[in-house]
Amino acid sequence: MKKIILMMALIGAVSLGSSTVYGQAQKYLNVGGLGTGLYASIEFPVSSVISIAPQFSTDYNFDRFVISGKGNFYFDNIFELPEAWDVYAGINLGWRLETNNDGFSWGAQIGGRWFWSDKWGINAEFGGGSGVLGGVGVTMKM
Repeated sequence: MKKIILMMALIGAVSLGSSTVYGQAQKYLNVGGLGTGLYASIEFPVSSVISIAPQFSTDYNFDRFVISGKGNFYFDNIFELPEAWDVYAGINLGWRLETNNDGFSWGAQIGGRWFWSDKWGINAEFGGGSGVLGGVGVTMKM
């Protein structure tokens, strides 16, 4: 039953991501693999340097699910990075569902992206805590 509820939540998050957002930054769809599982998130800009995102992650056995929200601060302007690069750090809060260990999840992450085209890029994100742990994947500008 938990797996059905989590899949419905993921579908809802993707549907939310298809709505129009007005801001200076782009919306990003991130998907990839963790050392122990898979993740997907959709980032929404709230300013030119801050984004928020619902994120869903699971292990490869589908025994552990984390639904969280995360916020990132972008350092692109501070480091005077080329447009093809993003560097950020942030925090995440959510809920973890796993066998005999459901509960609040939290953490922090650092990451970056490099876009090889106007629409596609590669992302790497690493973190700690009980929530989003990061990984390597693909980013699509929406």
